[in-house]
Amino acid sequence: MSFSGMVKEELSRQISMARHCRLAEITALLSACGRMTAEGMLHFQTENYAVVRKYFTLLTKTFNIETAIAIRESCQMKKGKVYFVEIADPAQIETVLQGTKLSVDKCSGETLYAGNGLVIQQSCCKRAFIRGAFLASGSISDPEKFYHFEIVCATEAKARQIQSIMATFDIDAKIVIRKRYYVVYIKEGSQIVDILNVMEAHLSLMELENIRILKEMRGNVNRQVNCETANINKTVSAAVKQIEDIEFIRDTVGFESLPDGLAQIAKARLLKPEATLKELGEDLEPPVGKSGVNHRLRKLGEMAEKLREQGTET
Repeated sequence: MSFSGMVKEELSRQISMARHCRLAEITALLSACGRMTAEGMLHFQTENYAVVRKYFTLLTKTFNIETAIAIRESCQMKKGKVYFVEIADPAQIETVLQGTKLSVDKCSGETLYAGNGLVIQQSCCKRAFIRGAFLASGSISDPEKFYHFEIVCATEAKARQIQSIMATFDIDAKIVIRKRYYVVYIKEGSQIVDILNVMEAHLSLMELENIRILKEMRGNVNRQVNCETANINKTVSAAVKQIEDIEFIRDTVGFESLPDGLAQIAKARLLKPEATLKELGEDLEPPVGKSGVNHRLRKLGEMAEKLREQGTET
């Protein structure tokens, strides 16, 4: 099961004890997946069985409406099923629409809008609404690969509503147009953790946090290895340059022309080309610190450059 499917399965099994929260969740579900048919039926349709099971349970517990879940092959896919629930009784439809405060679009006569904010006034109801919206038309990417949370909306008004509700929980969601849909999305890993907490998907939240910790640890290890590799390459490059300078001095003027301290460090470097500055200093008599060794090697480098310039001039 995908991570997104795991989250939806967890959320589908949560049934709020409070009627007002159940109403908020039904409102979100119907706003995304519901419509009024030409025959006057309240139609709810989804390709996710966990979602239709949740809607069916909410209807039963909130309105005491007994109906059936129908299944048919998807017309848009070569494989897969579509699940739908229909309410035909006008009195029951009126009860649901009044309870959810949903209105039917006058132009299309089908689309349902949750324009009335009465069902999402309380913080717990806002959580339930976001939960329902995600169940109906949301998804989360595999956090092992990248972080992305989104809810797809049919209209800009619905997207703005969800974005506004998320903002009350300090979640900075963005909206982008994808084909003819409006997508409310979050890309920050910490913000996705927050939205899972808002929806009360606590098991999925812990799973995501574990993945984030492991990814952060791997990232820290990789950064440390890269840093150490860069330092090693820098040290090796410096040692190679030092040896080239020392050999040039030896082959042109000889070590006999050098002061004792410079001659001593020159011979030590040739004997131990892979040694660190600290190791070179410890081998000298008397021992010299890292800064002293570095100073002498720098002097040798300057001397080699002067000798090269003199050779060029002649």
